[in-house]
Amino acid sequence: MNSEALPMNTSAHQGLQPEDAEQAAFKDSSSRGTVNSVTTQAPKSCDPSQSARKIRVRVVSGNRGWHAGLTRMLGNHAGLEMLSGDANEIFRLEKILEDLPDVLLLTSCGNLDTDISNIRRVRVAAPEVRIVMFGGAGAELEFLQYVRAGIRGYLLLGASVEDVLQTLEAVYAGKASCPSTLCGLLFNYFEREATSLPSGAVRQQLGLTRREQQLVPLIAQGLTNKEIANRFCLSEQTVKNHLYRMKHKVGADNRLGIVQTCHTQGFLL
Repeated sequence: MNSEALPMNTSAHQGLQPEDAEQAAFKDSSSRGTVNSVTTQAPKSCDPSQSARKIRVRVVSGNRGWHAGLTRMLGNHAGLEMLSGDANEIFRLEKILEDLPDVLLLTSCGNLDTDISNIRRVRVAAPEVRIVMFGGAGAELEFLQYVRAGIRGYLLLGASVEDVLQTLEAVYAGKASCPSTLCGLLFNYFEREATSLPSGAVRQQLGLTRREQQLVPLIAQGLTNKEIANRFCLSEQTVKNHLYRMKHKVGADNRLGIVQTCHTQGFLL
């Protein structure tokens, strides 16, 4: 999703540190916010009865300090209804479905793949629940993969209380929100997608999907699975799965065989 391969940042994988709960996540609310909201769909109804309703928020964090800090700081806001939960509660889909919050505020469990799985499970089981994720500064790859999984808002660990409130309100109103410093990554992703047009002939003759066609030039350039994964914000295992299917579709024994077959079929890379 970005214009060039981005290095994997380990901050999200290491999980949130308890000592960061007060110092890094919750700056004084008078500090200037850094959130940049982008409208992605029509706002909710302007019916007075709807606008007056409190936003029901559930915090899910395996870190006791983060959970306590978020709940306490947000609980003082008149426009929010904080749903109950254990201070060190692990992710439980059944509990989320039971409460069915308007906005689910997540912090990393310490493993990117698990974070992505949890987000997707909520999106499938309760698509009306909007998800806001806390992530580490510089974790560009994690951010892009969270967006792909279905989050509607993203906050950095150093976000102020004002930033958090603005993001919750924007997401509840049907908008998407992320720090302005990360907006460029989204533009780069869409630029890449727009300039990597698939060929209908390739799909018809070789059976390659749109994503598989996008991988062929990178394979020809000699990029590793990890480099390809970073380029498209995929997991390395997903790239391996694509390559496995591509080899079977074109009748190749290896990566080079995929490239050679596409050349012989007359498709320029």
